[in-house]
Amino acid sequence: MPDPCSLPGSLRASTFIGFRTLLYKEVLRFWKVNFQTVAAPVLSALLFLLIFSHVLDRRVTVYGDVPYTVFLVPGLIMMSLLQNAFANSSSSLIQSKITGNIIFVLLAPLSCRVFFAAYTLAAVLRGLFVAVGVCLVSAFFVDLPMAQPVWVITFGILGGALLATFGIIAGIWAEKFDQLAAFQNFLIMPLTMLSGVFYSIHSLPPVWQKISHANPFFFMIDGFRYGFFGQSDISPWLSLAVVGTCFAALATLTLMMLMRGYKLRG
Repeated sequence: MPDPCSLPGSLRASTFIGFRTLLYKEVLRFWKVNFQTVAAPVLSALLFLLIFSHVLDRRVTVYGDVPYTVFLVPGLIMMSLLQNAFANSSSSLIQSKITGNIIFVLLAPLSCRVFFAAYTLAAVLRGLFVAVGVCLVSAFFVDLPMAQPVWVITFGILGGALLATFGIIAGIWAEKFDQLAAFQNFLIMPLTMLSGVFYSIHSLPPVWQKISHANPFFFMIDGFRYGFFGQSDISPWLSLAVVGTCFAALATLTLMMLMRGYKLRG
């Protein structure tokens, strides 16, 4: 993949067109089956909300006076966003590799950074579509506050970008669908479920609180939830630093894999 900084002006323009085209292709890919890629995750989150709220709403309060159902909704929104951002980039790459059409992307005059940006942005957009859907559906059941909307947007976009990058790595590494499924079932799903989506870590024993701090997903969920309530288990600035550092590290690793053509070039 050539570096656009070394290309003449006409080719730089074609690189932008290539980025726009690749982004359009990736967005169109999930939007053509939006019932599966957007509506189904919203329904899953709604089922979580209905079941957990019915069981625990009158028994649990968080942050002093926040009803459990209200506390749960931001976690469900972020969980859906993260899982779908990962699913979009990882499934797109593994499908392209298995069908062989990845070669048409690799032959185009696109740099690694353009490739990375298009796949990441498309995955973030899918995650945001699902997140907005969950938020709209939840509005029929809870009156959700919005204390710090800037934090909500920041963690939503940054968390989606982090999981999209994770998805690119998984899609490049995996050679079969079952390898990708193992990646999601044994890594992404446990880290998400144990990140504080359904509980505050202050309800855990001290040793499990410390273990939770080793989970980067916890910082995404906690920082995102701070944007709604103005309260969180830890400082949102610390969460932002951790999530930003993780994204920078994974983005660097992804670009290195792309530059070397790891499992992409025969």
